Amino acid sequence: MPATVHPKLRVAAVQAAPVFLDLDGTIDKTIDLMAQAAGQGVKLIAFPETWVPGYPWWIWLDSPAWGMQFVQRYHDNALVVGSAEFDRVREAARKHKIWVSLGYSEKAAGSLYIAQALIDDQGRTVQTRRKLKPTHVERTVFGEGDGCDLAVVETPIGNIGSLSCWEHLQPLSKYAMYAQNEQIHCGAWPSFSLYRGAAYALGPEVNNAASQVYAAEGQCFVIAPCATVSQSMSELMCTDAGKQQMLRVGGGFARIYAPDGSPLGTPLAEDQEGLVIADIDLGMIALSKAAADPSGHYSRPDVTQLLLNKTRREPVVLQRAPEVERGAFEAIVVAAPEPAAADARQQPLAA
Repeated sequence: MPATVHPKLRVAAVQAAPVFLDLDGTIDKTIDLMAQAAGQGVKLIAFPETWVPGYPWWIWLDSPAWGMQFVQRYHDNALVVGSAEFDRVREAARKHKIWVSLGYSEKAAGSLYIAQALIDDQGRTVQTRRKLKPTHVERTVFGEGDGCDLAVVETPIGNIGSLSCWEHLQPLSKYAMYAQNEQIHCGAWPSFSLYRGAAYALGPEVNNAASQVYAAEGQCFVIAPCATVSQSMSELMCTDAGKQQMLRVGGGFARIYAPDGSPLGTPLAEDQEGLVIADIDLGMIALSKAAADPSGHYSRPDVTQLLLNKTRREPVVLQRAPEVERGAFEAIVVAAPEPAAADARQQPLAA
């Protein structure tokens, strides 16, 4: 019998600032970073939370009335799944033969969602997902995901899952991911430069610890990209000394962790843009799982169990009118079209 071959690959976590509130400019920068990573042998690159077109920091800086000046621009530069801009990323993935975990603000009809997409090295959309519950004032901008967004997908390079930001502080959501035999986790973060010195829970110490514990707790590799706040972003939003103190330039703390929680790769300075790169071997996972598999031999389902509802929520459920009985008068029924078969949120490897 041949020995089991465990995937070995080079991965990268992005630490950079987007071209803020500029969809096309951020897509250009995305493709440039993908090319840089591919040139260094990277097979999977992960981008920060709402990388396209940037995180809406103004919601933490002033009143909703003050922030309305950014709302239309943010909507207009959000990313639509299946759009020409989305397809540019897919084509770049195919061209550079690289897997991509993309964080973006998703525009769907009139609403926005904190979203992540996984695209394979052939340019196919393997998965799209939404953050289940936006955090605190994020709820003034974004809608919610549902149970189908807690999904791990099997791929040739490993079982890959994704979460955004403080989803890593939700014990039940984490357990749902662990239970699906996650091997590579793409944990997207914005910048850790908000309320520095005033809100410790928002800083790099706590949030990088969350990524590190996720790796050790779930016995998986964690790629944790983290954006930075650029000087131009500060000048746009931090219009007085108080706002400049609340949101500082920098805040980049991208990291990669092994299944035992050990850090991998070389961290960058918090105001430096670039890639944190590491070589990973999925064969290491068995060594950690042997000690404590949280949803397997180390679990006690007779004591505690998780109910995971993966039913996709639909705001409108369309039903056809019942067929008339034979011999009755003819009825004309205009039926709504069937849902697309290749729904990327439910069907892996949808083009």
